[in-house]
Amino acid sequence: MATTNWLTASSSVFLTRPVNPRLAFASRTNQTPCRSRVSFQGSVKRRLPVVLSMTATEESGEGAVKSVLPGHGISIMVNGCSGKMGKAVIKAADSAGVNIVPTSFGSAAEAGQTVEVCGKEITVHGPAEREKVLSSVFEKHPELIVVDYTIPSAVNDNAELYSKVGVPFVMGTTGGDRNKLYETVEEAKIYAVISPQMGKQVVAFLAAMEIMAEQFPGAFSGYSLEVMESHQASKLDASGTAKAVISCFQELGVSYDMDQIQLIRDPKQQIEMVGVPEEHVSGHAFHLYHLTSPDKTVSFEFQHNVCGRSIYAEGTVDAVLFLAKKVLKHTPFAHNDPIRLKAEQRIYNMIDVLREGNMR
Repeated sequence: MATTNWLTASSSVFLTRPVNPRLAFASRTNQTPCRSRVSFQGSVKRRLPVVLSMTATEESGEGAVKSVLPGHGISIMVNGCSGKMGKAVIKAADSAGVNIVPTSFGSAAEAGQTVEVCGKEITVHGPAEREKVLSSVFEKHPELIVVDYTIPSAVNDNAELYSKVGVPFVMGTTGGDRNKLYETVEEAKIYAVISPQMGKQVVAFLAAMEIMAEQFPGAFSGYSLEVMESHQASKLDASGTAKAVISCFQELGVSYDMDQIQLIRDPKQQIEMVGVPEEHVSGHAFHLYHLTSPDKTVSFEFQHNVCGRSIYAEGTVDAVLFLAKKVLKHTPFAHNDPIRLKAEQRIYNMIDVLREGNMR
């Protein structure tokens, strides 16, 4: 999905920072920006936004291309392939030339079912046969990386299985006991990318917020904050991303309680008030942070809108390619290519993926 990014400030202050190709705040559908029409009561009149146009590059770099060549490639097993995120990841991985193993794990009710994605028929196995199946797949595909988009209650059990078998994995599923998750991976000494937020541009924005909070504490002291976030109706809790951004604003001197977040879950409101395209009501993430100075003469507005799941799927594939470079000890592609040694660090997050700088 193409992306358009909005960073706006009302009153007399306009943010016109240079475009960073790794930083994205909003998305568009069918080349039309997803403009938010939310207005908060008591807020000053909004000005026209400053548009920051971001276009992801298509160049992967020679090393990235080599990593997916036939015979020297990467194979992934996507657990949760029957879900919307699982299917999105398979499509993105297939486009990147990554081999999709026709095996997946699901619930007991899904066992034996076949899911077709990108013309590939994937067999779903239930909990009872997971270890035997995974061991067999890993033996057949030693270059295997597992991608997990299952359910929160399965996070820890799945991580324990991956650790026991010794297969590296990318954990995109949220929830579970996160401390236990890290302990499991550390004890097993396997490789993993663990991140509840796989949208690399959103992660870059969060990283920038954290840097600002660390370097300029109290910069927004006295400012009031209003936060709105809209997600599909099935998401009942407040966004973890919104909470992370708010935490940064708190370090910048803003007084704000998490229970003040305005949650929009009604589809009609999402379409009419927030501006979510109707076709993305079932899968979107619109966030708006509005800051106002004590005397109401200055306001800042940060907005990041995501339509669909492609941003997370593409970020997941980047995490897979990143992890493969850390894990795999390749045979040289040519006599002058060095053998790639395994990295000492074992557990990574999306910040590490961003820092590598070899995203597609």
